[in-house]
Amino acid sequence: MNTTLNAFVHTLRFEADDIITVDLRPQGGGEFPAFSAGSHIDLHLPNGMERSYSLCNDSNERHRYVVGVLKDRASRGGSRAVHEQLRIAMQLVISPPRNNFPLQEAAEHTVLVAGGIGITPILCMARRLRDLGRSHELLYFARSRRSAAFLDELARLQVPITTHFDDEAGGPPDLKALLAARPAAGGLHLYACGPTPMLDAFEKFSAQLGHGDNAHIERFAAVEHAPAADARGSFTVELARSGRSFVVEPGKSILDTLLDAGVEVDHSCCEGVCGSCEARVLAGVPDHRDSLLSAKEQASNKVMMLCVSGCKSASLTLDL
Repeated sequence: MNTTLNAFVHTLRFEADDIITVDLRPQGGGEFPAFSAGSHIDLHLPNGMERSYSLCNDSNERHRYVVGVLKDRASRGGSRAVHEQLRIAMQLVISPPRNNFPLQEAAEHTVLVAGGIGITPILCMARRLRDLGRSHELLYFARSRRSAAFLDELARLQVPITTHFDDEAGGPPDLKALLAARPAAGGLHLYACGPTPMLDAFEKFSAQLGHGDNAHIERFAAVEHAPAADARGSFTVELARSGRSFVVEPGKSILDTLLDAGVEVDHSCCEGVCGSCEARVLAGVPDHRDSLLSAKEQASNKVMMLCVSGCKSASLTLDL
């Protein structure tokens, strides 16, 4: 069952070209649920859409949530609504924080990699590592200084930072060389958030350089995954808790099948990115098509995203 929180817009602040932060406070005062670095929340926007945004404020704060939002030129209505429709004192329904991008706080050294608006969860991580006194550094890429949010804040935090601005450098950064300069020691963890081409390159180079399981990403946009060759067109989904079962027809998602049958399932992005519809798999073999679970997590077949994933077996049993 969906759990929501009631908030209001306390402050809207310009941070960089086409980027604003939205400072949300609890309606009626009090505190929000605690969150950890890397968390995100869903905003229920005035146009009826739900969109997920990373929290960028200090994870010690309970009196507010702050998200940074880029007005995307290819917006389907979410970021445009944030920029054009939100107003001071406007009431919003939001979700409690979820964290699909957790920080390994005990790492010997942490390399944070941010591209553009991907700085939002990375800023929160940098604050946390500073507070813990842990060794860390930031690689921050943007098209220009004017489009790079939080540069002044990062300077105040005294984060060890390497910046790259495409317009000044005459092209994109050499990500492989930058990562290669960091030794592949067991105590090193790397985190990246940003546009899809950067994240694809980060995953590729991290693997080549031996960083392996210690490289972590968060995607804002889904990567389209075609069904596996052995994926079933139709299959049965059994819900272990309720004892109900449903047939998922070709071309229809598990999530839509359950929602149409009146089963309450948490969901938001419907693209396999946010993790809202994650379900534990008790039996059967999923066909994973999400952009969230790691290859190791997918191979374990212990959980799946109901909005995009299918099935390779005749049936699936879910912990629902």
